[in-house]
Amino acid sequence: MTFDQLFTTVPDWLIWAGAIAVTSCLAAAAVVLHRLRWGLPVIESVPQQPVPWDGGDVLLVLISYVAAATLAATTLGRQPTLQASLAANVLINAAVTLITAAWLIQRGACRADLGVPSLRLRRSLGLAVVGLALVLAPLLAMAAALNAIVTYDHPVVALLGAERDPWSVIVVVLAAVVAAPVAEEFFFRRILLGWLDKRFPSRGGTVAITASAAAFALAHQGQGLAYLPLFPLGIVLGFMAHRTGSIVPCILLHALFNAVSVGLLLADPGLTAAGSS
Repeated sequence: MTFDQLFTTVPDWLIWAGAIAVTSCLAAAAVVLHRLRWGLPVIESVPQQPVPWDGGDVLLVLISYVAAATLAATTLGRQPTLQASLAANVLINAAVTLITAAWLIQRGACRADLGVPSLRLRRSLGLAVVGLALVLAPLLAMAAALNAIVTYDHPVVALLGAERDPWSVIVVVLAAVVAAPVAEEFFFRRILLGWLDKRFPSRGGTVAITASAAAFALAHQGQGLAYLPLFPLGIVLGFMAHRTGSIVPCILLHALFNAVSVGLLLADPGLTAAGSS
């Protein structure tokens, strides 16, 4: 396929969307470079106390998520529908996240320990939007290139490719845009990152951020090569959580990223979701 043929097969709206994403990425990068040039922090650092849990607690929470998912799969039977699987995923993520938070609070954890020192939604949303502008274009391009090598495989893609009724769309939105961002950011950017930062303290949290991003990416194996672009996304999310001490902007950025992927699928079923997590 020639360059001209490629552009004649791509919908006009997708070309415009890509142009906007690239422009937004360049604008966000310019803001970051400007702050670095003048010696300003990319994100203001908030003083934080070490989290009150240890490696054994992290392992216990991880086992709880896996055990709940296994139990749900067993309950649904050998060949559950995609709708049932995603609906069960929503319930599992919500239940385990709430139970874990309640357990940690009972052990003396406060809101700041759980990554919600204060909502500050305007600032959190601003950080999420800038973060999305910075990562969206390169990660979508990376995901598209990797999909040409190994086809992306995800329940969301399969469900929207097979069924597009309102119930299916609602389940997908709840699973990808609500449940997954909340549960994954709570575990990877607070439970795991918080412990790693305490266990391996380093300037800027380099070790903790990198290790938690790698764990986040590897947790999405089995979805083609989608876990590769999720590693840099995990780095950005980890940096944001480490600097702010809050998972709220991380949840919002994660939700926005997944919402864009789902929106692309809804707009054109022939597209492959770019690494929604």
